[in-house]
Amino acid sequence: MDNTLYIRLRHRIQVYPEDELTIGKIAQLAGDRKLMEKAGGLIIHKITPSDKNMVVVDVMKAIKLLKREMPGLDVQPIGASQTIVEIVYEKKPFKPLLFVLVWLILFIGAAMAIMNFHEDVSMQAVHQRLYRILTGKTSDSPLLLQIPYSLGLGLGMILFFNHLFKKRINEEPSPLEVEMFKYQLDLDQYVAMNENRESVKEIEDD
Repeated sequence: MDNTLYIRLRHRIQVYPEDELTIGKIAQLAGDRKLMEKAGGLIIHKITPSDKNMVVVDVMKAIKLLKREMPGLDVQPIGASQTIVEIVYEKKPFKPLLFVLVWLILFIGAAMAIMNFHEDVSMQAVHQRLYRILTGKTSDSPLLLQIPYSLGLGLGMILFFNHLFKKRINEEPSPLEVEMFKYQLDLDQYVAMNENRESVKEIEDD
């Protein structure tokens, strides 16, 4: 029987409080089926209240556990060296009043930002000048241009964010999703460096 086990830690997983983290949960395994079944069932960590929201599991901890429980096993780590474990607690009940309040704040804030931008670039004066150029007439409120412009502004935002409510228009990620992805990567790197005690060695540790 081939005594080699390949292990690749998952980048991020979600668990519930008091769950038991097994090798099979935090990593993908490849090798002999019996080896994978035995290794996958080994408990590497049990979630406790002291873990709070995040736990980082290092690949060295997994290798030490496998070597201790399965002597003679040839462990070959591949890929990521850490798994970020996010502990998901019970969601708070939905509060309609709070939702409406937040929605109003965001709506008014976005409207103010758009209006201030239009005021800064003198958009009304631009519309008035375009209207005079196209029609030869002067109008303080050129609705012929302002209405299509307002509709186009809303349509452009829908296309830019690639979402219509919860429905995605196409498979291409929106700029907001790309920025959120970059933020999540930076956050994961920060958590991995600060939550994983084994990756930091200070003078007092000697």
